Amino acid sequence: MNLCIVSVTFAAVWMNTSRDIGNNVNSGIMIFRRLVLFLAFMVANSTALADQQTYIVHIDKTKIRASIHSQDSSKPWFESIIDFISEASMQEDGEEEILGPQLLYAYETSMFGFAAHLSKKHLKYLNQVEGFLSAIPDELSTLHTTYSPQFLGLRSRRELWTASNLANDVIIGVLDSGIWPEHTSFQDSGLSPVPSHWKGVCEKGTKFSSSNCNKKLIGARAYFKGYEKYFGKKINETVDYLSPRDSQGHGTHTASTAAGDMVKNANFLGQARGTATGMRYTSRIAAYKVCWSSGCTNSDVLAAMDQAVSDGVDVLSLSLGSIPKPFYSDSIAIASFGATQKGVLVTCSAGNSGPFPSTVGNGAPWIMTVAASSTDRTFPTKVKLGNGQIFKGSSLYQGKKTTQMPLVYGKSAGATKEAQYCTEGSLDPKLVHGKIVACERGINGRTEKGEEVKMAGGSGMILLNNEYQGEELFADPHILPATSLGASASKIVRSYSESVKKPTASISFMGTKFRDPAPVMAAFSSRGPSLVGSDVIKPDVTAPGVNILAAWPPKISPSFLKSDKRKVSFNILSGTSMSCPHVSGIAALLKSLHKDWSPAAIKSALMTTAYTLNNKGAPISDMASNDSPLATPFVFGSGHVNPVSASDPGLVYDISTKDYFNYLCSINYTSSQIALLSRSNFVCSRKAFLQAGDLNYPSFAVVFGRSAFNASVTYRRVVTNVGKSRSSYAVKVEQPNGVSVSVEPRKLKFEKVGQKLSYNVTFLATGGGKVAGSSSFGSLIWVSDRYKVRSPIAITWQ
Repeated sequence: MNLCIVSVTFAAVWMNTSRDIGNNVNSGIMIFRRLVLFLAFMVANSTALADQQTYIVHIDKTKIRASIHSQDSSKPWFESIIDFISEASMQEDGEEEILGPQLLYAYETSMFGFAAHLSKKHLKYLNQVEGFLSAIPDELSTLHTTYSPQFLGLRSRRELWTASNLANDVIIGVLDSGIWPEHTSFQDSGLSPVPSHWKGVCEKGTKFSSSNCNKKLIGARAYFKGYEKYFGKKINETVDYLSPRDSQGHGTHTASTAAGDMVKNANFLGQARGTATGMRYTSRIAAYKVCWSSGCTNSDVLAAMDQAVSDGVDVLSLSLGSIPKPFYSDSIAIASFGATQKGVLVTCSAGNSGPFPSTVGNGAPWIMTVAASSTDRTFPTKVKLGNGQIFKGSSLYQGKKTTQMPLVYGKSAGATKEAQYCTEGSLDPKLVHGKIVACERGINGRTEKGEEVKMAGGSGMILLNNEYQGEELFADPHILPATSLGASASKIVRSYSESVKKPTASISFMGTKFRDPAPVMAAFSSRGPSLVGSDVIKPDVTAPGVNILAAWPPKISPSFLKSDKRKVSFNILSGTSMSCPHVSGIAALLKSLHKDWSPAAIKSALMTTAYTLNNKGAPISDMASNDSPLATPFVFGSGHVNPVSASDPGLVYDISTKDYFNYLCSINYTSSQIALLSRSNFVCSRKAFLQAGDLNYPSFAVVFGRSAFNASVTYRRVVTNVGKSRSSYAVKVEQPNGVSVSVEPRKLKFEKVGQKLSYNVTFLATGGGKVAGSSSFGSLIWVSDRYKVRSPIAITWQ
């Protein structure tokens, strides 16, 4: 509560009662005392509120069950804990608490524990509860914000889109900002009844009823208790829907990317025209709204993940995340581990914090972590300067080319430093009117900059990239003639606009084009090596995430600007948020084709069949760099997903729950830290020799000291034959610089499907004196007459 409001309220009360004081002094004194007491209560109440926050509490399931059983309690275990905390706090104070502990959610499926609003005093008594493991403060995660099926080969080679494969019931749970259920991408004509294993519901709420669900959108829920506690106020229903309905567009976009139905003649204002479809367009969708106008709290995300697994989803898709942190304090990692144990594959976006190294999020080895790259479809523009130089840009603006107009650099178009970014109110109309304004990216949104230019009287805009943003070109739905330019062209435009007395420029718009070199890694895509798991290469794979066309709510403008009154059914967005649902949908395809495959086996198939060459036969490049444009496994993981090849990978690297436990032991997690993930009393073996590199992962990450010479390490792998019953493989190694790689045995011979064979890989450092933080890369490939099973190698010197 705001104390200023409280004091004003009481001032008003005092003024209203003061008229009677002259008649009855005693009455006035009594009123005064009551007011003082009430004010003291309100101050105490405000202090208590300030002392409380939401915690995600982890409990040892085995110990708490035993404790409750011994007390013969008929209450649910979480209520017993809350009651104990409340009673103990009251006994300490000798009176009833002003604000007791408030339970938000109980988690029992993908993890074990609860979320509650607690004070520091409550935490003290929580520590006395048998089975208590930890209490992690709630935090805010953010959203990591077609033609893709054709680029991925799903239309040209229809092996995965056969009637028998698509008929299987696979449910994709999408945790995002909700869904727009009336969109044609979510119509259910031709679909069979809802899968019998589905246990979810369609929750009612603001402008959302159970009738909004159908045989495509089979479930929808909304989670907001954590969000409201985090911000200390109710959700504003004039801004958002207190229901699964999407008010941001992000969730509708991602859900349709994963599993939207086929929609012919889909386009964005005439651009990118074609048939829009999800990766597995017959999959069922369960929408869990966990993200609101200011983000997504982990307590809500965990509640949704827990419920989704209980509801019966087969794949979970999360295009959201926060900063990297140890797995035992990473709520998404903890819940994902529980989901994986239940056979649910969890796919997450890598994050949009590139091109800086070690920014990759959602990096737990049991999570499928997805980077973002381009397709060969572009929306090119042409910028012509007054000196005749021409540059290629990108834009979704629909209109005629501009004439050659005066050009002004934003930095020179206002009185403050913010003018170079074209932020709100920073541009001087006298310096901008009738001109094309060159604005730097950053601080505010790209389309917002165009709005500022237009409001100041400008006639066009050029968005300038800096060196970190590289040659990344976003196609944005600008409300005036505008385009983005890469870093090299932007450098020339800056110099030209500041060195010429009367600089001019023009912009022309060239529509939709195809066959550019692709994929190219997005500069914004977060990169490895992982800060919390350097023994595993992250991200795992890359998928289309630049300028992706997908479903859009008709009430949300495509530019997110209130002044933009355009309505569209499909919008074009970029981000690892867009690449993640591509892989979620492809994973659903593999799940329907191989019902007995574990989440790790599906991950392995996607990783070992990924490709590293673009459509021109050259190595995949990186938009972030001009000097060394080739991307590495720390940018794209194993490579770009290849759905058709992944459906028949030959060999897979499977990982059991015990393998993950041993991995956690090898990175020196304590028993209590492992219990947070395992929900059991797993004890690390003191006799076994455990090393993180022995996790049966489909890639190899090796760390050497920078002065290492003749240092070596040997890792073991086990592969399972899922291809031809009788098959032989020979190993091929592409050696990383400074390291010798040897494999034993060099040949693997399988006699039947399902047979497992092991091999050892030894990495020997052959050259010392490396720069700390430098890396080199290679690969290990098992080759047969039909298959190539590839694993990337990343060597890092510390």
